[in-house]
Amino acid sequence: MVFGRSIRARMTIATVVVFGAVVLLGVLAISLTYPVRARADLVQTADDASRHLSTSITEHRFSGPIPPLKGVYLLQIVNTDGHVLAASAGLAGQPALTRAWPEGGDSRVQTRVCPGRCMVVVGTSNPASAYGSVVAYAALREPFLLSSPFLPLVLAAFGAVLVALMGWGAWYGVGRVLAPVERIRSGLARISAHDLSRRVDVPDTQDEVAELAATVNATLERLEDAVARHRRFVSDASHELRTPITGLLVRLEAGLADPNESEWRAAIKDAERLSDIVHDLLLMARLDAGVQPEQERIELGKLVEEEVSRQSCRLPLTMDVEPGLYVRGNRLRLARLLTNLLSNADRYGDSRVWISVRGWADQAVVEVLDDGPGIPPEMRDRVFERFTRLDHTRSRDTGGTGLGLPIARDIAKAHGGTLEIGDGPGARMILRLPQSPPAPDATRL
Repeated sequence: MVFGRSIRARMTIATVVVFGAVVLLGVLAISLTYPVRARADLVQTADDASRHLSTSITEHRFSGPIPPLKGVYLLQIVNTDGHVLAASAGLAGQPALTRAWPEGGDSRVQTRVCPGRCMVVVGTSNPASAYGSVVAYAALREPFLLSSPFLPLVLAAFGAVLVALMGWGAWYGVGRVLAPVERIRSGLARISAHDLSRRVDVPDTQDEVAELAATVNATLERLEDAVARHRRFVSDASHELRTPITGLLVRLEAGLADPNESEWRAAIKDAERLSDIVHDLLLMARLDAGVQPEQERIELGKLVEEEVSRQSCRLPLTMDVEPGLYVRGNRLRLARLLTNLLSNADRYGDSRVWISVRGWADQAVVEVLDDGPGIPPEMRDRVFERFTRLDHTRSRDTGGTGLGLPIARDIAKAHGGTLEIGDGPGARMILRLPQSPPAPDATRL
């Protein structure tokens, strides 16, 4: 698999890109806002200490070092000449912190000095102090992170580590999630058309991947069944075609050697059988392809009567038809369905065939019954398989193609109905089709 097309790779790259952008924005935001906020806090603290110091010298002087005020330890009192009149212990003997002086009527001055390690200095003037006109200065040293490029480097390194960890976590996590899918893929890759019996492993996680594996196995099972039926169909079809073709060739050769009417009639019979098989195969192919012919509203009882009148049946037939039952479907295919049922009953019956049409709830039910040997319960599903015939009396000697009942059931299903075998003294075919509602014009009458 190409790396760039891998879901695992794409998810990892997307995670790294998105999370990396978020971390970068965070690093930039902290790098830009932290110095501003930190210096603002330093200025506020120094300003409070400077004001307090300026107020405290209004009436008295300090006899020694200025004590810390408001947590500030760097304090000075400077006159207009720049002489330090009083200072805290940390600035004893030191020159004035700054020459900055309030201007323009402002009593406050703020500056930043960097003799070594930078300091924030705030001064408040007091023209009527016990020292005379002076400025009370309070200073705070800036933290190391404010006076060096170390903070952006630390944030960048920390962000890079976070992005790397997130990328690794995405790669590992997506890999764990997709591992069952990869096992399903590799399992499918080992399955070939020559061996469809293999199945993929279904994990016991009971999640979407387990459902996918179960669905794949169900699909493989249906595919295996379809391939098996296709192989049987091809084998049976070739056999069924070979038999009449061989018989036809024999008849033709015999007719050429010794022309007589019986040989030619037998050859015609074999050709007709071959033609029936070919037509049945073509119809089954169209049914399998899901081709939907034009449909119309049909009175089922009349259609049954028409098909019975067209049949040249071997056995007498008794009808019981309920009028006024309508279904929607293709007339030719429904006629073919009824013909197959009638031909099957006439072929295997002993003395009589019965057919009935009646309504049941919202269905139209057609039953075709013969008094032949019947179909054992364990064989009732098999008779709807293609080219399937039963042993003994229901054999190929009766002349059937083995496609009549499978075609009939497929037509029934295509019309939303069912075809099944019921209990009876003989073979009892039960066709159920949904009734068609009356036309809109008829409901207004």
